[in-house]
Amino acid sequence: QASRLVELPYSSSDDDEGDMDLTVCPVPAKPSTFSQCVRYLAFLWNLLFLLLGLLALAVGVWGLLAKGSLREDGLAPLGSDPMLLFVLVGLGASIISLAGCLGALRSSPCLLRFFVGAVLAFAGLEVLGGLLLVAARHRLRDALRDALLLCLLRYQEEPDLRFLVDEVQRSLKCCGLGSYRDWETNPYFNCSAPGVQACSVPASCCLDPWQNGTVTNTQCAFGVLRLGDMAASTVVHLGGCVAQLGAWLRGQAGGIVAGAAVLVLVEATGVLMALKMLRDIVPARAQD
Repeated sequence: QASRLVELPYSSSDDDEGDMDLTVCPVPAKPSTFSQCVRYLAFLWNLLFLLLGLLALAVGVWGLLAKGSLREDGLAPLGSDPMLLFVLVGLGASIISLAGCLGALRSSPCLLRFFVGAVLAFAGLEVLGGLLLVAARHRLRDALRDALLLCLLRYQEEPDLRFLVDEVQRSLKCCGLGSYRDWETNPYFNCSAPGVQACSVPASCCLDPWQNGTVTNTQCAFGVLRLGDMAASTVVHLGGCVAQLGAWLRGQAGGIVAGAAVLVLVEATGVLMALKMLRDIVPARAQD
């Protein structure tokens, strides 16, 4: 009995579908070496500024805790505390840099877009602030004078203001706003004050504020306001700090412009690296 061979129908549809799948879903191109270098450089770049932001945040929080500004009885002056500026700048820089780090590490378009938008917004605020400084420089001069007057009045009450005033007077070799007699408006240095500092000025006004060259002589300016200008000129600086500060700022104009240019260059570098990664990520996601 002859065996009968049954020939099954042959279909090439499976092979065709396999070939079609290979042509429709190509293997994504591997990122170039330059793209990988940009990615790692962006991560390290943002990591550096993340550490700097955390350092500024830590300094601000430490300053607030050291002065007790975060206690319940110290919440009122918190808004005027200079250490709050360190906290805000450190917190903002940390958030933006963290978004840049994670965006570069995980190739996240969302985080990279947030990073680019935040840096551009910050750069816009810088430009706006610079234009306001140029347009309202005369009003800002009066505002600076009022701020210095407030520092003069609250000299003993705020350690930060006292440190700032002493550094300005010692560095610029000046005393008071317009002259050394502006310290009469301070309730502790006024001649009618009951304390030992009556009719005096801070030691940072002295021509030689040091004792033995190392220790500050806190009593070098005691009773200066009782003296005439001629006698006082042998003890303290008579000129005020407003004119000296204006001259110093004019002399530092080149350094200020150079610092602003470096800041813009740093921001532009971060944005360009983020945009380069976005251009590499979006086509790869489209191929997937």
